[in-house]
Amino acid sequence: MKYLIVIATLLLNLTVFAQTPCEYTVNVNDSIGSYKTTKEYIVHERNFAGNTNYLFFSLVLTDGLPTLNVQSIKKSKDFIKAHCLDKNSKIYLQLENGKIITLLHVDQENCGVSVTDNEKFNNRIHTSSFMFLKNSFADLKSSPVSFMRIKYTTETVDYAFKKQLKSEMDGLWYEPSTYFINFLKCVEN
Repeated sequence: MKYLIVIATLLLNLTVFAQTPCEYTVNVNDSIGSYKTTKEYIVHERNFAGNTNYLFFSLVLTDGLPTLNVQSIKKSKDFIKAHCLDKNSKIYLQLENGKIITLLHVDQENCGVSVTDNEKFNNRIHTSSFMFLKNSFADLKSSPVSFMRIKYTTETVDYAFKKQLKSEMDGLWYEPSTYFINFLKCVEN
């Protein structure tokens, strides 16, 4: 009986501490340079009164420089306001240990794209890249994110990060608060 308990405990520990594998949508290494990007991961989802809002993260490594790609997709029958980013835009990540990590937007103005689909829904798709500040990886890998603030050109938008999120879009479970803990290893040199 003791052996059964020991084996069960070991299997449970292996399951709990199993590392999340790195899945890349692009992984190119040629004479021009190297580029790889992780699979997009849902960190925020909101469905309310016919309006949907999704926020996806992916990590990119371009010639040794890691960046965070953030994609926002909003869908509504109503007009969707544009949120623009410029050289002064930032992401602030509040960690559960109390530290604040800042990511800087790459220096290009971006207001996203508006598209109307076949069902007459307005869709606003916004993709942007943010650079990590030096020495921020250690903090991001050691503490979950509890809160994120995106500073746009004219306003800020806040997102509370959940420990677990079951997506209505694909029915899968996600762990937004531990995204960096689980995936920063995928873009480290």
